[in-house]
Amino acid sequence: MRKTIVAYAVALAALIWLLKWLEFRFMVRDLSLEIYLTILAVFFTVLGIWAGLNLTRKKIVTITLGPDFILNEFELNKLGISKREHEVLEWMAKGLSNQEIADKLFVSLNTVKTHTSNLFLKLEVSRRTQAIQKAKQLRLIP
Repeated sequence: MRKTIVAYAVALAALIWLLKWLEFRFMVRDLSLEIYLTILAVFFTVLGIWAGLNLTRKKIVTITLGPDFILNEFELNKLGISKREHEVLEWMAKGLSNQEIADKLFVSLNTVKTHTSNLFLKLEVSRRTQAIQKAKQLRLIP
């Protein structure tokens, strides 16, 4: 009796294994497109994340404004002067008009005027010449 039960158990196990194997083969055939698309989607997702992280890293820019000039970054941060305002200040020191600065920085004339008025407030001056003189004293421009 025991041999019969074991024989039936082995036969049922083999039959179940055969059915599962056939089910897997048919599933792979029927869903092969979905499997390939899933693998492709995962690949492009990983590629997109990798490219996004590598392309959007912040680049370190070294500012060389002269052989012996050292930018006073502490004073720059203390006054709250933004990078764009500092660029406007540098172009003002080179003698460019507001329109010429706007053309160089690819911004509108009103944007340059806004940056200029913000610089006047932050440096506590009322004219361009005063702003340039004070910026040179504070070592913000060469």
